Formats: sequence, C-alpha cells, structure tokens
Amino acid sequence: MAGETSRVFRLCLRHLTMFHRCPHPGPPHQLTRPFSSRSEGKSRGLLLKTFLGISIGVPVVVGVHYAVSEPRERRKMGIVVEGFGRFCRSLSVGLLISVDYWWTTNVALRGQDESSPSYLAEMSACHQRAADHMVNGAVKNGGIYIKLGQGLCSFNHLLPPEYIRTLQVLEDKALNRRYKEVDALFQEDFKKLPDQLFKKFDYEPIAAASLAQVYKAELFDGTPVAVKVQYIDLRDRFDGDIRTLEILLDIVKFMHPSFGFRWVLKDLKGTLGQELDFENEARNSERCADELKHFKFIVVPKVFWKQTSKRVLTAEFCEGCKINNVTEIKRQGLSLKDTADKLIRTFAEQIFYTGFIHADPHPGNVLVRRGPDNKAELVLLDHGLYEYLSQSDRMALCKLWRSIVLRDEAAMKEYSSVLGVQQYFLFCEMLLQRPINMRELGLSNILSREETTYMRDMAIHRFENIMQVLKSMPRPMLLVFRNINTVRSINITLGAPVDRYFVMAKSAVRGWGKIQAEMPGLLPKLWVFRWMWTAWESFKFELALRSEMTVMSLTRSFVNLLSYFGLISLDAEMYEYLR
Repeated sequence: MAGETSRVFRLCLRHLTMFHRCPHPGPPHQLTRPFSSRSEGKSRGLLLKTFLGISIGVPVVVGVHYAVSEPRERRKMGIVVEGFGRFCRSLSVGLLISVDYWWTTNVALRGQDESSPSYLAEMSACHQRAADHMVNGAVKNGGIYIKLGQGLCSFNHLLPPEYIRTLQVLEDKALNRRYKEVDALFQEDFKKLPDQLFKKFDYEPIAAASLAQVYKAELFDGTPVAVKVQYIDLRDRFDGDIRTLEILLDIVKFMHPSFGFRWVLKDLKGTLGQELDFENEARNSERCADELKHFKFIVVPKVFWKQTSKRVLTAEFCEGCKINNVTEIKRQGLSLKDTADKLIRTFAEQIFYTGFIHADPHPGNVLVRRGPDNKAELVLLDHGLYEYLSQSDRMALCKLWRSIVLRDEAAMKEYSSVLGVQQYFLFCEMLLQRPINMRELGLSNILSREETTYMRDMAIHRFENIMQVLKSMPRPMLLVFRNINTVRSINITLGAPVDRYFVMAKSAVRGWGKIQAEMPGLLPKLWVFRWMWTAWESFKFELALRSEMTVMSLTRSFVNLLSYFGLISLDAEMYEYLR
C-alpha cells in the first residue's frame, strides 16, 4: 500500500512538471497574477502587523518602564515630552507675532499715513496682541522664559508701552505648584518634610519668582522666615530650555542675519546656571551684606544654613513694598527722592568699587520700608544672579562715566578703547541709555519725545553697530548694562527725583579714589590717607563740573548780549546751542 502511494505521488510530480513545460494560450501574467497578489497581500499584512506592534508595543513598554521607575526618573521622562511642547509653543508664539506684524504693516495699514489716528490705533492693537502672546507663552513655559520677560521690562524707553504694561505682570508671575511637590522636594533634599524642619510652614506661597516660589514659615525658636523653594523640575528642564532658545535664535538668525543673539545666550549660560544653586545664592547674599555694611540703610536677609540646600533657601523674613510702588512709599511717609538716591548709590557702589554686582535688581527684588531713622530702608532680595567686574575694567568704567558727565570727548574715546570698544560715542549712549549732546552738560533723567525717538531709531537703524559694540566689550559688562538699565527704569518710575547721571558720576569718582588708595604701598594702608585721597578726587570732579557749567553759562550769556546789541548774528545752529 505504501509502495502504491509512493508511485502515485511520483506520477503526480511528473505530470505537474510537464504541465509547467507546456505552452498555454493567453497572456502569461494570467497564471502568475494570483501568486503575485498573494505575495503582495502577505507584505501588506506584515507591514500592518509591524505598524500595529510598534504603535501598541512602544507605548506599553514606555508605560511599564514609567510605572516601575523612581519618581525622579518619571519626572525626567515627563520633561522630555513637555520640552517638545515648550519648543512648539515658543516657535508658534514667534511665528504668530511675526505674521501679525507683517500682515498689519504690509496689508492692513498699507498706504496709510503713519501719524494718522487709525494707523496708531491699529499698531497699538498689534503691539498689545504680541505682548499678550509673549506673556501667555512665558507663563506656560515658566522658568527661564519668565526671567527673559522680566528683563525686557527694563527697556521701557525702547519698547512700545503696550509691552511694558503687559510684561510687568511677569515680575510676580510664575507657575502654580501643588504642596505635594514641595513635600517631594524636601524629601529629596533633606530626607524630611517641611513640618519636621519648621515649627510652622504655610503651603500657600506669598510670592512667586521665575525659578521658585516663596513660603512663609517659622523656626522652632519662633523666628519668622521666608523659604524659597525651587520648582522641582527646573534643573532637569534648564538644559533643554537653553537648547530650545538656541534653536529658536538660530532660526531667527537664518531669517534675519543681523539678529545674531546666540552668542549672548552662550556667554550667559554658565551664569544663569549658577542661579539654580541656592547655596551659591546664599553665599552671594552674605558677601553682598559684608561689602555694603557701611550703608546703614541696606538690609540683606540673614541666611539660615541648616534649612538651606541647593534648591531650598531659608532666610530672615523682611516686610516691605516693591520699590516701584509709589503709592505705598508715600503712604509710609517716605521720600521718593531719598529712596531713589539710596537705590542709585547702592548699585553704583557695586559697579564702580566692589565689582560684585547684583545683575537682577528688578522692582520685585528691592523692597522699601521705614528704617530706624524714619527714612527709607532698602531690602535687597534674590542674590542668585551676580557678575564680577575686574579692577582694571572698574577703573576704566569709573573714568569713562566721569568723562561722559564732563563731556571730555578725548577721555571718552580713551577709556572706551581700554574697555575694548572703538565706537566710543555709540558705546557711551548705550551705557547711559540716552542721547548725549556734547554742547550741553545737563542730562535729563526723563527723555523727551525727540530723545525717545532718537533711541528707538538708533536701536533699529544701527543694530549691527550695537551688536559689534556688545561683542567688543568685556563679557561681564552685559549684566552690568542690565543693572544700570533696570535702575534707570526704577528711577523714572519714581518720577526721576534724582539726577542719576551725576550721582553715579560722584560714586564713580569715589570708587576710583578708593581703588587708587588701596594700591600696594605704605601710605594707602593708612585710613586717613584713603579718606583724603577719595575726598580730593571728589572735590576735583565737583570743581571741574561746576567750572565747566559756569564757563558754558557765561559763554551763552556773552553771546546773547552781543546778539542783543546787534554785534553778531545768530544762525539756526548757534541759536539751538544757546537755547
């Protein structure tokens, strides 16, 4: 039976072979098509199965990995996903603003007079939409985006008022975090909960910052303290946010080649990273308190190190109102002039003498309260962002500021060159953030409409020159510019009751005198000599300034007298000079 079956099987194979060898009528593809269709069907089925396997398997694997991971690893995985969202959000905000401005200027307002009420109203609405987009994006992204928005607030003489009004909310705006996140961070840093470190801890934040929220607490001895708690995911997000900003700046540079700010971010990346270390901030605050201790009106909250870590800073709780809160300062019976004068002298002392400079003195970081002498007392907060200016750069800056106030053009050129800048006049105007008239010694603290227009036109039409100046000067000067400009902005908010340029010039002269007196040698070691040297330099500056102003005043009076008697005729330029 088996042999018979084998014979039949061989016979079938032989017939099948003969069948394939014989020609058949009709096109050949009719016989091969069913086999080809079957093969294609199998390929499509395999691709479908592969796609379904990946689309289902990958999320399952990731979900299982997420479920079994430690909380910190889970947070990092979430940050990767959120980082892509922040990148897309930032890109969309930039595109929305760009398209809105292009449409408004090239389509909606095409051919209209730029001074007409309808044009101004439409442009104001466009500015407002752009500012709203920026604030919404910064608040949703948080962290470094809020800090960048805060920095823009100080450019109130360059940006449209719609930007300034809207961006000011970022000074107190931040992400709202749950109390469980605070507990988790304390567990990671201290292996304890807040109620184990403090007698009382209020989970409702009293203030919000770009990098942290501040809570009120009480030590076991009853001392009231402010506890600054960093957002738990901020460190993990920092590198990704920096890379996002770098990519966005690369895109902007590709679209606008002259707008190359990536190098600024690269230079500041290390400094901004230090701000995430609250132990470093605590050391900065103690150094600041020591270097400004001769100013009795300055208060720097005391740090409590046992309750401080890399992400938690515990310091003395200090009452006070923001320095731009004019109504509250007046309500306390304090002088706006005294407040502004103390603010300017404090930061001028850091810039021109100590060299250890608070780089983020926005209004939320400077509080005002009544001191023991019933005068204004300033509380300095947030010491995370500092810059150090070398002694040689400080001396050059001292002499440069003095020469600007005295309108000594040769000295302006010389000391700008010492700081590495050849376009000295532009550099000086950038430093003072106002136009400089070489024929007039006075410097008004509030810009006129013409002066504001001049500065805005300079920012637009001389942008490449400004970028060259910024690249040429010492890198620490970038944050010094920020300090100077922020103080300028606050002084204007207070009504500009103080001649900021003159006060800073006097501080520059005193700072230069102190530095000179501290040079190596026997005499500088005697405090009497240091005091005499500083007093002498201040006297020389006052004398030079007063004499220059007197000479200019007498010259004007004499020329006007000659013109009055018809002895000379005044052309338009001379008339403008005398006016």
